[in-house]
Amino acid sequence: MEYSIYQNPLIERYTSEEMLYTFSPDNKFKNWRKLWVALAETEKELGLNITDEQINELKTYQEDINYDVAKEREKETRHDVMSHVYAYGVQCPAAKPIIHLGATSAFVGDNTDIIVYREALNLILKKLVNLMEKLGVFAKEYKEMPTLGYTHYQPAQITTVGKRASLWIYELYMDYEKLIFILNQMKFRGVKGTTGTQASFLSLFDNDGEKVKALDERLSKKLGFEENFPVTGQTYSRKQDFDLMYVLSSIAQSMHKMTNDIRLLQHLKEIEEPFEKNQIGSSAMAYKRNPMRSERISSLSKFVISALQNLSFVSATQWFERTLDDSANRRITIPETFMATDAILDIGINIASGLVVNEKVIEENLKKELPFMATENIMMEAVKKGKDRQELHERIRKHSLTAGQNIKKLGLENNLLELIANDSYFGLSKEELLRIVDPHKYIGRSSDQVEDLLKDYLGPILKQHQDLLGAKVHLKV
Repeated sequence: MEYSIYQNPLIERYTSEEMLYTFSPDNKFKNWRKLWVALAETEKELGLNITDEQINELKTYQEDINYDVAKEREKETRHDVMSHVYAYGVQCPAAKPIIHLGATSAFVGDNTDIIVYREALNLILKKLVNLMEKLGVFAKEYKEMPTLGYTHYQPAQITTVGKRASLWIYELYMDYEKLIFILNQMKFRGVKGTTGTQASFLSLFDNDGEKVKALDERLSKKLGFEENFPVTGQTYSRKQDFDLMYVLSSIAQSMHKMTNDIRLLQHLKEIEEPFEKNQIGSSAMAYKRNPMRSERISSLSKFVISALQNLSFVSATQWFERTLDDSANRRITIPETFMATDAILDIGINIASGLVVNEKVIEENLKKELPFMATENIMMEAVKKGKDRQELHERIRKHSLTAGQNIKKLGLENNLLELIANDSYFGLSKEELLRIVDPHKYIGRSSDQVEDLLKDYLGPILKQHQDLLGAKVHLKV
């Protein structure tokens, strides 16, 4: 590592090798050559004077890029595309005259961007599905474990540990739906020429517009795209970039919410993220177990969410058929947003694979609040014994205030059940009261809701993407 210059932390600390290669120069330039081969092949198919010898020569060197030649040439020309056209021609002298025939720089630039973005989005899909699978296992295991619910971060009615996890899963399911929609809607720029008019190609094909149209459609299909943009300027509409970032932002929002929940639960000591044997929580406080993985996700998520506004501006400020003020911005923003989302999902899979549930702590926290929540049921049981509901309400109100003061002012445990048991008017024993406040009676359909979600929503996704499951993640730090 070179310590005297800035190092991008996404590369050094967070992003997977898979995603780093997806946005690597090598992947970009190999796609350039793939596009030049596809262009020459399709032009030959439609009648241009291009030989099999030229096509085969291009294919021979498609993966074998002479970077040294391209780099030296770019020092002279200050033009990356023409430098690589030149370098390819050095290797392929027979094909040199027909490389990049009729095309503009955006032919390789924009089309390669779309290919790379689709590759990156498919990698995000793979990790999203694996994360949902891990969370599904967790939700199923703890679907019946009662836990205190919170609204406004104040104690509310009881839910279950698995039911809470189902909230995380369903938001990720919503993200999955967006991702699949965008993947299916992605369009190729195709063969459009300098300002999108296809004039150069119309000239090549002697004003045969149908052949130009066929060239556009066939080439797009060769690169795996069923649809291309029907019209473009020199570049494809940057609204497609915004759509991609919208999906990533949505995933980041879901992960930020999930990991905030985990951070709060870790403060309560109810649920903790994985903590390795030699991990250090604080340089000063050796006892600490900070939720650093969840905090890292929250941190990276803020970056991803904020990137969406950036791409909004890029899309909104394009001029006429092309303007270059999108170029440097997109080179930075889009790859780094994908890289950050990749890291978020890797960390999320790591967390979901090793969540620690402290059942005894959860039970103790429930005991502190459950008697208050069960007062309606306690009154109903006493009414069954012939007691007056209004009198019961007044008595239980006073006992609740007393128990509350004992907790807040004296630091005592919740003794509401004891106070009610000692009030002969209720006619309820301590044993009867304990049966009434069994937390499993207050979880509603939590368990069924988890099962329904896993069967009806997550199940079909996991079945459809079985080939993506089992992804291994490696955290760099």
